[in-house]
Amino acid sequence: MKRLEGKTALVTGAGRGIGAAIAKKLAADGALVYINYAASSEAAKSVAKEIEDNGGSAKICQCDISDYESTKQMIENIISEDGAVDILVNNAGITKDNLMMRMKPEEFDAVIATNLKGSFNTMQVVSKYMIKKRAGRIINISSVSGVMGNAGQINYAASKAGVIGMTKTAAREMASRNITVNAIAPGYIRTDMTDAMTDDAKAKINSFIPLGYQGEVEDIANMVAYLAGEEGRYITGQVIKIDGGMSM
Repeated sequence: MKRLEGKTALVTGAGRGIGAAIAKKLAADGALVYINYAASSEAAKSVAKEIEDNGGSAKICQCDISDYESTKQMIENIISEDGAVDILVNNAGITKDNLMMRMKPEEFDAVIATNLKGSFNTMQVVSKYMIKKRAGRIINISSVSGVMGNAGQINYAASKAGVIGMTKTAAREMASRNITVNAIAPGYIRTDMTDAMTDDAKAKINSFIPLGYQGEVEDIANMVAYLAGEEGRYITGQVIKIDGGMSM
């Protein structure tokens, strides 16, 4: 029996990158995975097809998680259809980078609305069902930017630092109900965007990383799966940095 057999997982922002890798890994471990997306249905369908072609189970669900009522409806639909959300992975996020003195208020607000409030929205709705069931796993994808700051990302760093604060608070509130809440803070992870960089740009990034190279999306997905399974049952309220030693 696979370690997540019989579990239902919701992964937000799962149409590409880290979110897609997480969805594929949870499905490979036996979970039924709901692939949430905000705009690109084709990307979400592609991830779902790959999961199904490999013998897994996946469904797609559209929702802008910054909208509370839409988020509530999405989660209620999942529970109505499949009975539970056993695992919630808050991965959806956006960036609108700029130096603080040049940042427009709407750039700040948009990032906070998706990255921070969106994570709150999903956690609040899902937690009510997890508390009744007295079981659940919540894994929030933060960032080393939220741990150590990053020039040009005051909105993003604030949102990801806020996610860490919410993670620790929710972990304290729900531990007595056998619900674990943890955060993962990725550093530089190799994606299509970083692959398109020049060799000089890649070398500059690698110079910031003690291990000397960027991580892979699977590095994040493997930790999510660990925290979601029985092996992670005694871990809660933690921020696990997967960054090659960048923030040590």
